[in-house]
Amino acid sequence: MNDRVYIHEFIDIIGQERARYMHHMTANWSPIGRAERGQLCYGVWGTIGSTGRWPEVVNLWEEPGWDGLARNFAHETGHPTLQDPSLAVWWAEAAKYRRGGVDRILVPEPWTRTIEELCADGVRGTFYAHELVHVKPGGASAYLEAVGEVAVPEHAALGLELVGAFRTALRNDSECLLLWAIPEARQWADLERAWQSDGLSRWRAAIAGLALDWQRILLVDAPLSPLRIGRQPKESDRQPLDEIP
Repeated sequence: MNDRVYIHEFIDIIGQERARYMHHMTANWSPIGRAERGQLCYGVWGTIGSTGRWPEVVNLWEEPGWDGLARNFAHETGHPTLQDPSLAVWWAEAAKYRRGGVDRILVPEPWTRTIEELCADGVRGTFYAHELVHVKPGGASAYLEAVGEVAVPEHAALGLELVGAFRTALRNDSECLLLWAIPEARQWADLERAWQSDGLSRWRAAIAGLALDWQRILLVDAPLSPLRIGRQPKESDRQPLDEIP
């Protein structure tokens, strides 16, 4: 059973700095977060701009449960600057590449695999479909139950694999997030055609009274994102940021 919690981030990137930011997060931050906080990198992706905001990065971090996240928050905010002084240089570097963002805390469905389980299972996508779903207040449980029963087999028939199913915490159980791995580009086209026809008819019928609205964007994982390399990034993966195009 997955008892972790997750930090999801939409990051606004400055100009042409997305590649440097993604490397800074995976190679520079991820080993620190793992060693000092027990935080694992679940994924770092770039948004395909034609499907959403641009330039944008999506980060997802796996935290060691609510107690672990509380400890991390206490450590981070226990200073006058509300930042860990040991990370001042890291923060200053990150500020060169991003202007801000929006975070949310996610709670996984118990059957959602951890990042280590996903890597062990060889889950991999050329693209990833990121679906942010708004449901009626209190409706997250019913929606996610339908995901497991209906959406997973219907999407599997199109070649997609569910990476994770989550509900957003700190709100009225009215938002869910799904992440699907898409092995090949043509399978994304098949997915979109299915939504425009009756190819996902059982899934559409299952959520007709549950989902109020949803947005799907398309993502590509960073060069050192765990699902791409099959492991957590480590310090030896680092390279000078000024050498990254």
